[in-house]
Amino acid sequence: MSRCFFLLFFLLATSVHAEENQHDLAYSLGVKLGQRLREEVPDLQLQALLDGLRQAYRGEPLQLDAKRMEQLLADHEAKQAAAPRDDQKAVQAETRFMVNEKAKAGVHELAGGVLYSELLRGQGKKPSANGRVRVKYVGRFADGSVFDESATPTWFKLDSVITGWRIALQEMPVGSKWRLVIPSAQAYGAEGAGDLIAPYSPLVFELELVEAAD
Repeated sequence: MSRCFFLLFFLLATSVHAEENQHDLAYSLGVKLGQRLREEVPDLQLQALLDGLRQAYRGEPLQLDAKRMEQLLADHEAKQAAAPRDDQKAVQAETRFMVNEKAKAGVHELAGGVLYSELLRGQGKKPSANGRVRVKYVGRFADGSVFDESATPTWFKLDSVITGWRIALQEMPVGSKWRLVIPSAQAYGAEGAGDLIAPYSPLVFELELVEAAD
């Protein structure tokens, strides 16, 4: 191999390695930024973010004037500062939990983000919206600890239970047993339930529909 060819090969290999490093660095920066923004602004419009990033990085004309951007950023920072930190952490923890639960095999989604997996298939009728149900259940928090449990099958009016139950039970044939994962918005929401259930708590139930009546 000639010296010139060897030198050219070395320069090309170095260039390829440098490009790989630059790509990996850029990707790593993007991951860090994305993770932070997912926690801070979960409903962010990604295309607008990419447009702003690209235009600022390349020195291109921007879509918004400086005064407008400063006002938007100041408003966002004020909103973040005013939000209770504990609530933010609870909302973030719930989001992570629900995303992980939804990704599990055999999990299906109902209205309102309620998740279920079938433990036992029933063959009976489904409850009506204004009917009554007799159920057995175990209620758990996201960490698996039990907060409520029925010793024997119990009757409830369907319009008196939490929304997540109401959504699921109307889809369950009698004899069914489901594992439910209920987001806080369909349970006790931002208020929680006294000292028992904290705000923004997703709830997990093993729920068996024993009987349904009008």
